[in-house]
Amino acid sequence: MSIIRMHETTTLTPEQFVAGLTDFGPGRQKLFANSSDADLKVHELGATHADVTEGGGGVWERLTYDWSDPARVTMKTTDSNIWGGDSGHTYTLTRQPDGTTTLDAVVVREGKNLKGKVTGLLLGSVGKGVLVKALHNTVKAIEARQASINS
Repeated sequence: MSIIRMHETTTLTPEQFVAGLTDFGPGRQKLFANSSDADLKVHELGATHADVTEGGGGVWERLTYDWSDPARVTMKTTDSNIWGGDSGHTYTLTRQPDGTTTLDAVVVREGKNLKGKVTGLLLGSVGKGVLVKALHNTVKAIEARQASINS
């Protein structure tokens, strides 16, 4: 099992980041490079939770999203072609006095088959930079979308 910890600072408010993270409409792949619009399926969507299958590039997972705590979003993997066990994502958002928000992300990857175990091992070691870059790109994409909404 690999546990990847990442940190990012953004000009977004926690509410704006959560709104981007939980927007399951068309164009999601513009915010999340590993989530193809063609592979996105929303099974259930509530005010503070969702059950969604997403992925791309041959890897998919079904996630239970919970954003009932405005400072924390959890995404628990309930099914996947490669992930199992305790796999998922947790985002903790902390509003800063200067108006920025710090984002602490924890990604847990527990492979349920050989492909998952190898991919998890790579992500937890040499591949961590790929996840850090993906998070940074997601934050920048949500910031840009928010800027266009505000203008």
